[in-house]
Amino acid sequence: MRITGGIYRGRKIICPPGIIRPAMDRMRESFFSILGNLDGTSFLDLFSGSGLVGIEAASRGANPVHLVEMDYGKRDTILQNIDFVESDIQLFLKRTQKFIKSQKKSYDIVYADPPFPMAGKQSFTETVSNSGIVKDDGIFIIHYPAEEIWKEQIGRFVCYDKRVYGRSILRFFHYKEESV
Repeated sequence: MRITGGIYRGRKIICPPGIIRPAMDRMRESFFSILGNLDGTSFLDLFSGSGLVGIEAASRGANPVHLVEMDYGKRDTILQNIDFVESDIQLFLKRTQKFIKSQKKSYDIVYADPPFPMAGKQSFTETVSNSGIVKDDGIFIIHYPAEEIWKEQIGRFVCYDKRVYGRSILRFFHYKEESV
């Protein structure tokens, strides 16, 4: 796995042990191209896995970047992967739901890549939309399997873009202060 753009472009990232489904290079390049310049934006990577997407965000100027991963077995690999990152990047080892409920900070961009077999991804998305973790007019992006059917609005999130990459989809939501 490698970083596809920004100041760390070409750096290799180690894949941690256990179950992991790293984001494809093509998908990440497209994803970050859609987001554009990340200088000064805060970025939260939920279900972080290897830390690859968060590192890619930092490489493209996001600061701070927070990674959330519940699998303690991935800790050492993630810490090794983020060791070279010079901006503010932090790993939180806890369940994503618990992190969301306890977090007082809001982020400009929140990315979630839950395990594909995970049930209740739309309920999870609604929880995120109601949590205050996404700033007003912030962006929430979720990666999920193409066979799932999703609504255009979930809680306070309104979908504004959807990209298909083989058997997976990235859905982009804007956070709106009031639901429409």
